[in-house]
Amino acid sequence: MREHPSDRVDLRSDTVTQPTKDMRAAMESASVGDDVLGDDPTVKALEQTLAKMLGKEAALFVASGTMANAIAIRAHTSSGDEIITETTSHIYQYEGGGYAALSGCSVALVPGERGILNPDDVAKAIRKSEGSLSHYPDGKLVCVENTSNRGGGTCYPQETLDAIAKIAHDNDCAAHIDGARLFNAVIATGTDPSRMVRDYDTISICLSKGLGAPVGSVLVGSSEIISKAHRWRKMYGGGMRQAGIIAAGGLYAIQNNIQRLAEDHTRARRLAESVNAIDGFSVDMESVQTNMVYIEGDLDAKEIIQRLAEKGIDVLDVGPTAVRAVIHLHITDEDIDRTISAFSTL
Repeated sequence: MREHPSDRVDLRSDTVTQPTKDMRAAMESASVGDDVLGDDPTVKALEQTLAKMLGKEAALFVASGTMANAIAIRAHTSSGDEIITETTSHIYQYEGGGYAALSGCSVALVPGERGILNPDDVAKAIRKSEGSLSHYPDGKLVCVENTSNRGGGTCYPQETLDAIAKIAHDNDCAAHIDGARLFNAVIATGTDPSRMVRDYDTISICLSKGLGAPVGSVLVGSSEIISKAHRWRKMYGGGMRQAGIIAAGGLYAIQNNIQRLAEDHTRARRLAESVNAIDGFSVDMESVQTNMVYIEGDLDAKEIIQRLAEKGIDVLDVGPTAVRAVIHLHITDEDIDRTISAFSTL
């Protein structure tokens, strides 16, 4: 792998990326201050850069994507409200029920196609207490995930994003994008990031996946909502002091690692096409839109993982007979060749 101290091909996730030599240098030389006191210049630069890129007023640096989503939900809702999200969304599947524990919200789950919500289905899922004899909670926040992880790394069409935001606002709901891999969607669709998120109230951006920073996410939105989010970050224990050291990794990633995501997408497509042609494996090629490849096999997923691991290839199981391979900045063309060869011998 490129700039990674391992002789294995690690395709479990793009979260395994490590800071490159140039990113480490940027982190080492970062100017820092006390961010809780508002004094860290590198944190400020990161927040201002992302707010400007997304066409919003303000941003807030936080420890993780899960924290960014949790803070957004808390800032938009009150205890007893309901959020609306896709059935396989990260907020529902992989964030420990934080919407319930931290915000006191219930959830209305909406099935999507390859993780992508249909606006009409969203409209039907929004419930309001008024007129229900108080049976229903108040739907107050619609959350979409772009790209959709469990959809296979799929991207929302812009008209669908716009329609969902309009439905949310017409029904007195805020609209939030879990943009853990938003820049993968930006590169895949050729859409300007500020246009993509134009109609959304908050957006979470993860820096430690395909962008390659070691840690951190940023929540972006209006000055008013980010002020609320700042309070919740403090209450959730997310205030950091000389955070510029890690913010510098994120700033470097934003400035240097967005355009190169296209390389990951190209390699993912080649891997998907090749594995799909191997007897005993299949890939839904319509889902391969960014850096992920979901592979169904005739073998048990645990056996696929074990046999690939013996050949130096690491993937993640996502079902009884399904595994996921995620391409990232450390993966080279030679690594893809090696992975295809390993699958062909199973």
